[in-house]
Amino acid sequence: MNETLRLLCYWIGLVLLTAATVNIAGGARLPWPQLGVIALAVAKAWLIIDGFMELRHAPRAWRLLLLAWPFAMAAGVLLAGHLPEP
Repeated sequence: MNETLRLLCYWIGLVLLTAATVNIAGGARLPWPQLGVIALAVAKAWLIIDGFMELRHAPRAWRLLLLAWPFAMAAGVLLAGHLPEP
């Protein structure tokens, strides 16, 4: 697959994930809409890291380090939602 087509596929994937995020945030009937939005955000981060940043060919440590960041942020958001209000 040539480079332009590959990047176009990643871009289309990001557009579809963004549209799904807007659909969920706009009132789709899910048991836990925030979990769906966070999962889509992590998927978008993965596409950006592997596709546009081209880290799928990078050393494993760099790739894992950058992929760990969206998971850490998602965990932080989920945990912050369970904190008692002051």
